[in-house]
Amino acid sequence: MLHDLTTIRKAVTGRASSWDTSGRNADYWRLQPGETKVLADLSGPGCITHIWMTQGARYRECLLKITWDDAAAPSILCPLGDFFGLGHGIVNSYQSLLFTASTNANNQFNKGCALNCYAPMPFRKHAVIELVNESNEVHGQYFYIDYERYAETLPKDTGYFHAEFRRENPFGGWGHEIRVNTPEADIVNKEKTAYDNNYVILQTQGAGHYIGCNLSVTNFQGTWWGEGDDMIWVDGYHWPPDLHGTGSEDYLNQAWGMQPNAFLRNGSSIYERNTNGYQTSYVHHLENPVRFRKEIKVTIEHGHGNHLCNEMSSVAYWYADKPHAAAAVPSVEKRMPVLRDNKDRWLYDPAGQTTSSTIKPNKEMLANKKTWAKK
Repeated sequence: MLHDLTTIRKAVTGRASSWDTSGRNADYWRLQPGETKVLADLSGPGCITHIWMTQGARYRECLLKITWDDAAAPSILCPLGDFFGLGHGIVNSYQSLLFTASTNANNQFNKGCALNCYAPMPFRKHAVIELVNESNEVHGQYFYIDYERYAETLPKDTGYFHAEFRRENPFGGWGHEIRVNTPEADIVNKEKTAYDNNYVILQTQGAGHYIGCNLSVTNFQGTWWGEGDDMIWVDGYHWPPDLHGTGSEDYLNQAWGMQPNAFLRNGSSIYERNTNGYQTSYVHHLENPVRFRKEIKVTIEHGHGNHLCNEMSSVAYWYADKPHAAAAVPSVEKRMPVLRDNKDRWLYDPAGQTTSSTIKPNKEMLANKKTWAKK
């Protein structure tokens, strides 16, 4: 990145922003309930170099949508807060190399927060950046989208930035009553069982490289939600996977649980001990991306052997040789955070739940559940 500062390039710098064209100080746009607005419509070749956005609420209700080169579907489709590394509709100040956030209302729902993205997003022909307000309220949005336009075509090996949101509420684990790091949770989880049952962070086809994710957990059980090994398959199923890790915090480049810190390439943007059960952590593989030629499946166990049933959500980031469609986002009702009542009990609303699959316990799981019940 720094060596590029010395390169004199034939480029034109531009910005799309929410400035008040009347000359007054109402420098924000208003989106009516259900409205979609185009924040920027750019011709290429070019590159988005920086996105800054600030708003006072609706971090899960509003969707950021970016489409490259007139593709039929967007390659970036995420709830606003989650794209910038903040899950659950909670704001907090944190710093990474790709994303930063800054607020005076740390660890609170729906407060004013500045969001920044520095991931380079090149495009060859066209880039359309949209914001979708799926709430029932008027949404006010301030934004900058900084970009460059180039005189020369982009190199053939230039990739397109992608980001997609996934959620399981709750995750369909087989033994949520069992505590992590007990003998009853220590089952065999390998081969097709792991491939089929693990939480999926990313599954896509084509050629490119995966550069990381953020992972959000609503900790219903209240104990440690980790111990889940990351397993990443490149270009098809085989056992063992191409990359097999040793635990949730290990994949997130930490150890002995998570800590309240945020580094350039990994850390926690939201820490559960500060939020009464809500966690968002991130890891960015900037020097060690996972490269694939045909397809990739990025997964992680939720609890060892997928026994837990907490709420799980994530955003995966990757570059691809062509624009690919991001995964569909759950409806606004099915992606809102799970809240607590005034007696500190979780409010499980069936109308807001989405579980793509539930693990059917095998003989070992059933035996362990029976043993745990006796305890």
